[in-house]
Amino acid sequence: MVSLITLAALVAGIRQTLAQSAVTVKVASTLQQIDGFGVSQAFGRAAEFRDMLSGAPQQQGLDYLFNTTTGAGLTIIRNRIGSGTTNSDSILPKSPGGPTAAANYSFDDDDRGQVWFSQHAMKYGVKTIYADAWSAPGFMKTNNNENNGGYLCGTPGHSCTSGDWRQAYADFLVQYVKYYNERGIPITQLGFLNEPDYVTSYSSMQSGANEAASFIPILYDTLEASGLSNVSLTCCDAMGWNSQRSITQGLVSAGMERYLKYITSHMYSSDPNSAIPTKLKTWQTEAADLQSRWCATWYSSGGQCEGMTWANKIHNGLANANLSAYIYWQGVEVNQFQASSYLVASDGETLTPSGRLWAFAMWSRFVRPGAYRVSTSGSVSGTGITAFKNTDGSVIVVLLNSGGSQQNVKVSFEEFTPAAAEAFVTDNTRSVASITAPLADGAVTASVPSRGMLTVKLTAAA
Repeated sequence: MVSLITLAALVAGIRQTLAQSAVTVKVASTLQQIDGFGVSQAFGRAAEFRDMLSGAPQQQGLDYLFNTTTGAGLTIIRNRIGSGTTNSDSILPKSPGGPTAAANYSFDDDDRGQVWFSQHAMKYGVKTIYADAWSAPGFMKTNNNENNGGYLCGTPGHSCTSGDWRQAYADFLVQYVKYYNERGIPITQLGFLNEPDYVTSYSSMQSGANEAASFIPILYDTLEASGLSNVSLTCCDAMGWNSQRSITQGLVSAGMERYLKYITSHMYSSDPNSAIPTKLKTWQTEAADLQSRWCATWYSSGGQCEGMTWANKIHNGLANANLSAYIYWQGVEVNQFQASSYLVASDGETLTPSGRLWAFAMWSRFVRPGAYRVSTSGSVSGTGITAFKNTDGSVIVVLLNSGGSQQNVKVSFEEFTPAAAEAFVTDNTRSVASITAPLADGAVTASVPSRGMLTVKLTAAA
């Protein structure tokens, strides 16, 4: 009887081994560098977060976004450079009278809550703060309005009777950066466009590659002259990846790669699914479900608000488009249950994280700024695989199973010998939950749940 039981166990073990898919992580074969994952609280959402939540709920909201133990561990925030006609929405709400006239800048030390949000993000270790302008002030544009598109006066084909405002716009942007620096909030990336291929009733400014190329060197030189050469320029936050690809082609042809550090895009008209030909880093700087009511679901039917949907979007961006960053639109909102354009909902007291937040967490909590994506070989049925090496030497493997059955995986390594392994899983019943991942003979074995994610963190011997 004992021998039969032993034989049955042996057969079961063999079957399990045979059912395992083999993956090899090539730790020395580096791909793109990762800058991080993040959110925005633009257009006054930061002030609402601060003012409509207080005490424990406010702290919990910040923790959900930035805490590396209980939250997503996000590492980037994207702030809006206001261009309105009030002191709360612009550092230059009124025209000085002409492009060469002295500008009467002023800063209200709040910036619709973005100063508060930036300061609190920094307390969690966030060091990447991207400041982006949706538009130049209206008096600098062909339509004399910050809204409804219009072009920057002085760009090719867009002259204005008031003159060429390109240098004045550069000065405006640099002054905004200075205000933040003076308050101990260093801006690390600066953008001057947002969805330049889209005309809408709120802050917006049109631009193609030619217009952008006529302004980029001016802004670059203005930063240099102001001692801000450490601030990296981005372009152009187009509506979708395909549009940004086209604009980038024009920028590359115009020699703009010498001035820029990042190509930036949104995903509303097309997701990032293949690399843009450029030597610059590429970021997905705004993404959201703009169609659904609030939902916190991980997986139900593959809907746009579901966490699994966004896990696939992030995976495709990292693995196929070689993204260095992925940023969702909004982080925390209060009493906005008509939308899923943010990651954490609150009714003023209770906070509810979404499956989308946990999708971000499965990368962001473990893949830290400065990491490099590394190559892998082998495949797992229905499962996407990305792997990374952090600056502290740890190796992260993220597996995303879109299929309807569990996948058993054995992960081995080249140029790396793991001494310890931690594993975390997210699916319909668990959110970044710790599970066992046995480590033996330099390889780790684990199970990836159906329509779920597994993240494994491996460390070498000290």
